[in-house]
Amino acid sequence: MCLGVPMRVVDIEGFNATCEARGVRREASLFLLQHEEVRPGDFVMIHRGNVLQKLSEEEARTAWALYDEMFAAQRAGSD
Repeated sequence: MCLGVPMRVVDIEGFNATCEARGVRREASLFLLQHEEVRPGDFVMIHRGNVLQKLSEEEARTAWALYDEMFAAQRAGSD
């Protein structure tokens, strides 16, 4: 299963964004969102080094809450 990762844009240089979530920074391409304005502080969904879409802060928090539930269930099942 492949999951997109919600992250906050920290910096933008050309079509490349530096994004951060939970203390982890990643570089991601903005090429797929050429038609949208993305700014530092925006939340985005990243998959395989590409920004797929902009998110609201609430959508990003909801995604992380769901991921936390899935990871907790996985850990509980492996005990």
